[in-house]
Amino acid sequence: MQIFDEIKARGVEGVAFISMDGVSGLEEGAKAIFPQVVVQRCIVHLIRNSIKYIPSKDYKGFTAQLKKIYGAVNLKTAIAEFDRFKEAWKQYPGAVGVWERNWMHVEQLFRYGSAVRRVMYTTNAIESVNSSFRKVTRKGAFPHENAVRKILYLRILELYKKWQGHPIMRWSMVRNQLAVDEKIQARMLKYEQY
Repeated sequence: MQIFDEIKARGVEGVAFISMDGVSGLEEGAKAIFPQVVVQRCIVHLIRNSIKYIPSKDYKGFTAQLKKIYGAVNLKTAIAEFDRFKEAWKQYPGAVGVWERNWMHVEQLFRYGSAVRRVMYTTNAIESVNSSFRKVTRKGAFPHENAVRKILYLRILELYKKWQGHPIMRWSMVRNQLAVDEKIQARMLKYEQY
């Protein structure tokens, strides 16, 4: 909760979505400070957490069946695929349990269109940025705090140049699918500049 309280103190008025891994207390802290937030568990993390229970010879079949769930065209199809998945992999209750405990997070993805789901379902982009920051700060000791700030600033500039020509795929479709929700539409209009 302290993390989100600090974010709010810095001027963030509200958060619409958070995609996160299953760190204990993070979801509760986010909802305590930003009650309207939709917390999405990272599907990639769920896959990683569940695959720990699967022998390596079965990874391909296991992940292929999972993709049918989170990649389904609608909730009804996802539920049917989830039932098939639970039956097919019941000999690995640890792996199935990961998905059963987090089903509400998978299910809520289907409140949104497929373009929104592709953006929301993973934290990989954020993890890539954090990994990039760790690479430049791991290189040695820094004489003072400003030295760390400068190296992070320079890394941000490098990342900006690298990603500048790579907009979010089908952003106009994402924006239109989000606009269907009246609450989200109101928030978007508040911050958009024409």
